[in-house]
Amino acid sequence: MQAIEKISIRDLSLEQLTEQIVALGEPSFRAKQIYEWLWKKSAVQFSEMLNLSKSLREQLESHYAINAIVIDVQQKSMDGTIKCRFKLVDRHMVEGVLIPSENRMTACVSSQVGCNLGCTFCATGFIKMKRNLEPYEIYDQVVLLNKASLEHHKQPLTNIVFMGMGEPLLNYDNVLAGIAKITGEDGLHISAKRITVSTAGLAKMIRKLADDQVKFNLALSLHAADDIKRSKLMPINEANNLNDLVKALNYFHDKTGNRITFEYILFDGINESMEDAKNLVTLCSKVPARVNIIEYNTIREADFHKSKEDQREKFIAYLETHRVVAKVRRSRGKDIDAACGQLANK
Repeated sequence: MQAIEKISIRDLSLEQLTEQIVALGEPSFRAKQIYEWLWKKSAVQFSEMLNLSKSLREQLESHYAINAIVIDVQQKSMDGTIKCRFKLVDRHMVEGVLIPSENRMTACVSSQVGCNLGCTFCATGFIKMKRNLEPYEIYDQVVLLNKASLEHHKQPLTNIVFMGMGEPLLNYDNVLAGIAKITGEDGLHISAKRITVSTAGLAKMIRKLADDQVKFNLALSLHAADDIKRSKLMPINEANNLNDLVKALNYFHDKTGNRITFEYILFDGINESMEDAKNLVTLCSKVPARVNIIEYNTIREADFHKSKEDQREKFIAYLETHRVVAKVRRSRGKDIDAACGQLANK
């Protein structure tokens, strides 16, 4: 006898769920109770839904699946950073990171299993892209990293960054749907201003974010402020050059007023010269953005090295002299391969 394939209950809207619950002979308000258990209370088992009758819980168990992701491996760094490898229902893996600092707890979440953009310095770029994450899989990462934050640091999450595995804007609909459940009153109700989505730079999709009037902040993985260098580091630049990105980012800012950040990893001998700094200042004069200077974290797949400290200081001093707001983002979790660019399901 063939088993009945269960419906993924979190793929259903409240309206769709209501129709199906009524078809089971239950009053419509039960659907709202179930929806609240799924998205406000983050239930992962129907048995948790104690304000439902036992018979309804059994029917839900028979017909539906929650498909919650689970932590497969969890590692804790010497600096308090926690990396989780999450197992999805189809046994694929993605990673997320909890980054503690003095005044914030940040969850770094993934949007895809692997990545097909091939950025030469990023470990995820060497993993074949297998699929997009579903909205509930994005939501679950935030729930589980919040639990880790409460357990290990006695504080809830304050910020969420989409800087894990994958390119968020290549999973546009699911990322926005996941954020809707993270920010919505029917979900976790976390402020969108506490969320930053990072992109390698798809001009068309940045414009779509603007047209959709998103509330979250946007970061561009820049890493070079001239097209020749950027195309070598990030092949996506060949189809999304800096001129196109400048226009798209200005369009985004004009439409939303949301904050834009340039992320800039300093590589020894590649993008750290005073000419590079001058190019970055010129770019910042065209876009209302601030700059995060990021320390490079080595990966075995690529032969890059981080900028030496004295050169980094000269670079930052040049930016500051020219009134560019630049902040150094110290790497966390390097001892467990949890730092920027190191996520590779290890």
